[in-house]
Parts: sequence; structure tokens; C-alpha cells
Amino acid sequence: MNDRDATGPFDAEASARLSESEEAALAGRRVVLGISGGIATYKLATVVSALAQAGAEVTVAMTESATRFVAPLTFQALSGRRVLVSPWEDADAADPQHIAVARSAECMLIAPCTMDALARLAAGRADDMVTLLAASIDRTRTPVLVAPSMNDAMWRQPATQRNLRTLAEDGYALVEPEAGWQACRTIGMGRLAAPSALIAALAAALRDRAAG
Repeated sequence: MNDRDATGPFDAEASARLSESEEAALAGRRVVLGISGGIATYKLATVVSALAQAGAEVTVAMTESATRFVAPLTFQALSGRRVLVSPWEDADAADPQHIAVARSAECMLIAPCTMDALARLAAGRADDMVTLLAASIDRTRTPVLVAPSMNDAMWRQPATQRNLRTLAEDGYALVEPEAGWQACRTIGMGRLAAPSALIAALAAALRDRAAG
């Protein structure tokens, strides 16, 4: 399969199989998945499905722009849990800032993390559900993984590289993007890591957290 084929909706990763060690690392764990608005959003359906089948408790948070690519109902059906989209519409009287979600999380993955989402995280913004949850997590105890997704030109921008360094200094962990065919009809660096790589990164982070 070439890179062009691998970007289609029927991805080779669409039925990502977990190893026994990954299933063991994920079973019963509380994972928050933050989704920003990019064309690779559809790949997260595979990730959520695989996590749920492994026995993880998955809470999905989406930016408004992410909902333009995949409806929240898709992730609700796959995770079996309410999807968080707006800090206002999803407000809970007992937890208006969703602090309880952040505190109970054992790991958070932000994917796809667009250039804009990356910049907002690096600036310490908390004005959407994804950045709000990320800002509410104590990264000294709970790993937060960032999986960038953008085209080659955006990936090579000095601002992007600067923001990546800032996030590393702030305790975020990077899931490296891949090179290949992109939606803008170019070949280059910046494709979202494959679902299997995202799941492996989550499992590894949870194992490390458990090991102390």
C-alpha cells in the first residue's frame, strides 16, 4: 500500500489490533482523548474503539472545529460516554470546569493536534474543552501526549518548532508525526501518527506512570 492509499477512510489501521501487553496496560485505565479540528480526526474513531475494547474508560473532548470533521455522536457511540465539546453547554453544577475529569485521568492524548491547537497549548490558553482539560491536569503526575497533525509547510514553520520546544519544557510528551501523502496533495512531514502508534504511545505512558 502506498502513502496515497493510506490516507483514505478505509485505512489499513482501521482495525488496529492491540498486543497483549498493550491490552494489559490499558484495561481499566482512565484515558482522556482531546481532539482538535483536522482532516485526520477520522483516525481517532479507530483509537477510541480499540481503547474501549481493551477495557479503558475513554472520555473524549473535542474542539468546535473538530466536530465539523466527525460528529460527537460517533465518539459517544464508540466510547459509551458523553463527549465534551463546550465548557458552557457541558457544564456540570458539581464540576463546572471539569476538574474532576482532569484529576481522575491517568493519561491524556491530544490528537490530532493542529498547528493552531499546538500554539494555544504553548501559550497556556484554556478557552476550549481540549485546552481547558489539558491545563487542568498536573503533568508531574499524569502524562499528557501531543500528536501533531499538519502539512509539511506548517510543520517546518519556526513557530511550530518553537511551540514544540515550549511544550517539551512544560512537560508534554510528543508523539512524532509521520512523513507521507497529505490532504493538501503534497508529500512531506506532519501526518498524524498511525492509530497503532498512538495506542502504543498511550500504553507506554500508562506503564511508565504505573511504574512510578
